[in-house]
Amino acid sequence: MLEQILADMCIEPELLAELNEEQKQILFFKMREEQVRRWKEKEALLEKEQSLEKKSKKANEKSVKWLLGSDSDVWVWVMGEHLQDKTYDQICDDIMAERARQQAQREAEEIRKRNEEELVKRFSNALSLEPQIDSSLDSWKKKAIEEEQARLTEAAEQKRTELELKMKEEEERRRHEEELKRLEEERTQQIYMDLKEVQQTVQKREDKEWQESLRKSKAADVRRRSIAKQARDDHKRHSLKAVEHGRVAAMSKAFGGGKPLPPKPKPRNNIQRGHVTGSKSGLQRTLSTSTREVIIRWFKEEQIPLRAGYEKHTERLAPWFHGIISREEAEDLLSSKGQGSFLIRVSEKIMGYVLSYRCQDSFKHFLIDASEDSYCFLGVEQLVHSTLSDLVEYHKVEPITMMGREQLLEPCGQTGNCLDYFDLFQ
Repeated sequence: MLEQILADMCIEPELLAELNEEQKQILFFKMREEQVRRWKEKEALLEKEQSLEKKSKKANEKSVKWLLGSDSDVWVWVMGEHLQDKTYDQICDDIMAERARQQAQREAEEIRKRNEEELVKRFSNALSLEPQIDSSLDSWKKKAIEEEQARLTEAAEQKRTELELKMKEEEERRRHEEELKRLEEERTQQIYMDLKEVQQTVQKREDKEWQESLRKSKAADVRRRSIAKQARDDHKRHSLKAVEHGRVAAMSKAFGGGKPLPPKPKPRNNIQRGHVTGSKSGLQRTLSTSTREVIIRWFKEEQIPLRAGYEKHTERLAPWFHGIISREEAEDLLSSKGQGSFLIRVSEKIMGYVLSYRCQDSFKHFLIDASEDSYCFLGVEQLVHSTLSDLVEYHKVEPITMMGREQLLEPCGQTGNCLDYFDLFQ
């Protein structure tokens, strides 16, 4: 059944309704694995075709060669995974700091230009006043000093005055530059803090929904990983237990005594994908059907020869066996029973069985695949049993799942005078 579902990549609504949540999760994983496998096959075929096309091209044609990594695959760099890569917050801080620095530099440049214009204007006016002062002094000195000495003195005085003005101008420029750098640093820090505040405001507005979505996503990932790990543990545990039980049963049989243990599950025959499943040529099997007559015919032709529903080594029907009843009817029967009570019913929607189990506060329903003249729960690498009785006996000792610890303790029999499996055997 599982092989047919994976071959078609489709499941009927009636079949899906018979699965519990854990079986739905397992089926989802298997279908996803099948999608990935098909995609890889298609990619490999496409690469093979492309390689043949490249060989047919001329040698002098231009081509692109991808850089390959240590695994001979295309080298890909995912930002954030390298040890030297910066985090998202660090990148945002660097961008905001760079924007603040550039804006502060632009503002400082404008202040620098204004200061330069003021300095040039002030000191140029000072230099233009010097000849007037010197000429007035020269007119006074001409009366007592010779004309040559006056010129020399005037030149020396003018040079000294220019030097003093130049030193004052340089000092003024230096002082303005230091002040400008201090203002630029303060402005950079101020702009950075403003941008940071805006970012935090926007982030707080969006962070609540994002954090909630992230929390749900992480919780779902953890649950999926837990289910997958649980399925692997169940398979490993069941395999070890099955081998152990098989060895003990063989020893008991050799010595001719002892209570028979649950049988060792047999390997399941794989079917070719795309073929119709079934063991009888007269009955065309499909995965799901809602026709009661077809299910009855299937049970009579295929299941009665396999002693489905009978106790092992007897001709009596097992107390846990029920006919074609619905999920609600099964829950009604189990509602008056204690935890660990169970029954196996013929599904009203598919050609198979459903094990209904009574938990402490609820009910669980496990779909049993009977599509290959054997019986197992629908799921990943499930153990296969020859008869329904073997399946029940095995899970009286071992729980169905490690997470739920569902152990079959008490069978739930028929109620009243009307037997719900009467139409299957008439």
